[in-house]
Formats: sequence, C-alpha cells, structure tokens
Amino acid sequence: MLRTIAIGSCVLIQGLFVRANANGTISVQVGDQIYIGRPVLADAA
Repeated sequence: MLRTIAIGSCVLIQGLFVRANANGTISVQVGDQIYIGRPVLADAA
C-alpha cells in the first residue's frame, strides 16, 4: 500500500508502507531506504 509522509515542513515522500510507530509516525520504504515521518491524510471532499 502506498502512503505519503511529511518530513519537515516542505518535504513529502511517497513509498510502500512498512509499519506504524508508537509515537504516531509511520515508516515507508523507497527502494532500499526507509523513511520515517508524519502521515499525510487525504482531504475528505
């Protein structure tokens, strides 16, 4: 499942969901790298 995370205030990364962390962040994998950040929620239109 693809998920988007925010790292800092301007950088967004989209990758494969790896895990949800206890502090509310999630981990996503892009290639060989794993990134941790705050999940970006979709707008409910």
